[in-house]
Amino acid sequence: MKKTVHVVGAVIENENGEIFCALRSPVMSIANHWEFPGGKIETGETPHQALIREIREEFSCDIEVEEKVEDTTYEYEKIIVRLETYMAKISHGTPKISEHADAKWIQPQDLIHYQFAPADIPAVQKIALKITKK
Repeated sequence: MKKTVHVVGAVIENENGEIFCALRSPVMSIANHWEFPGGKIETGETPHQALIREIREEFSCDIEVEEKVEDTTYEYEKIIVRLETYMAKISHGTPKISEHADAKWIQPQDLIHYQFAPADIPAVQKIALKITKK
């Protein structure tokens, strides 16, 4: 039986309405795919707490977590990932990459032109189609 991993992703929006996306490095699983940054929920953490911690650890900035965008379960070759994505805004600092190969701010309608990790695609489609409320 495959292991299920519960992860969270931040759909960080800036004042120009662009979304912050990160490119997974060649040494990461699902290498060279774009994603909404985040990571695993640790024991005892809420999804909001996990997102705040992960963004601080990986991008050296603080966020405010807002409403949920999507809750997706995707079965990869070796694991099953449950990904909860949340809208967020940066409250302090500027994102700096430490583990990812690249990161950029992307217009919502352009998200569909990037190769995202499969678990992120339902959220990408929702945001690109502007179904999420502002």
